[in-house]
This record gives sequence, C-alpha cells and structure tokens, in this order.
Amino acid sequence: MSEILYCNQCQRYTIHPVCRICKGKTVSNKPARFSPQDHYGKYRRALKKETGKN
Repeated sequence: MSEILYCNQCQRYTIHPVCRICKGKTVSNKPARFSPQDHYGKYRRALKKETGKN
C-alpha cells in the first residue's frame, strides 16, 4: 500500500515522490510520533510561539 504524500508547491495530494503537475518534491503529511519523553518539545513550542502559528 502506498503512502499519501503532499506537494507544498501546488498544494495537492499524490502517491508519487514527485508531483506530476508542478514537478515539485512531495513530503509526507503524517504528524510526528507522540512520546512522553519529548526531548525537543520545548524547542518546538518556542518556535511555534515565535512564529505565531496556532
């Protein structure tokens, strides 16, 4: 079974590693795994606060 990928350039979903519309590289749109021992959590929260993203 193929993984669904996302193209950031044309904002479309595909199963191909390269978008067939704009020829941009696609990335996985899965969230990071949750871990109770989140070693980088404070850095992610600081970056999120700094950039203003919710």
